[in-house]
Amino acid sequence: MSMRRWMWIFVGIGLAALLLAAAGQWLLRWPDEMVGMWVGIGAGYLVGAALFLVLPRWWRQHCDEMYALPAGRRYLRALWPIMVGYSLTLFVSIWLVKRGIESVPLRAVVAVLPALAIALLMRAALRYLREIDELQRRIETESIGAASLLVSLLYFAAGLLQKAKVIDVDAAVAMIWVFPLLCASYGIIKIVLTRRYL
Repeated sequence: MSMRRWMWIFVGIGLAALLLAAAGQWLLRWPDEMVGMWVGIGAGYLVGAALFLVLPRWWRQHCDEMYALPAGRRYLRALWPIMVGYSLTLFVSIWLVKRGIESVPLRAVVAVLPALAIALLMRAALRYLREIDELQRRIETESIGAASLLVSLLYFAAGLLQKAKVIDVDAAVAMIWVFPLLCASYGIIKIVLTRRYL
């Protein structure tokens, strides 16, 4: 699957989420926070699609070559259903928690539903890592390591700033943004390392 096809999948998911938000607003009379969540999901996928357009041509060609290999095809086949599942479980989780669940264990299970999709994503990524060649595995592991160190440093520094009352960030928001920041850092670092090694 080419990067261009991925971009169109992102556009499709983003538009579907926005249509769902519109239906929730005008036909189903959903609460504003549910509509806003679907607008956010749709906008996120559309921003992701736009990012495909600003990537350098050499990077898009490299990705097309990597994902044309059997390991890359298996990874991508596993990835897009996980992304859709994540969006749906995020919606269901937030919707059910906001409606009120009395049982704390049940509320905990419902709250972490989206994390199951992330666990499936990690499983697919680890399988991909085991199946690729040695050079690509080196690029991947260095990218993951550098991104982990960078995000850990930023999180630690933010904790120190929070303790010194320089900033005031809600702990739940900070924790939720760790994984997306890790993914973004990994992507940027992987582009730099790929350019260096290839």
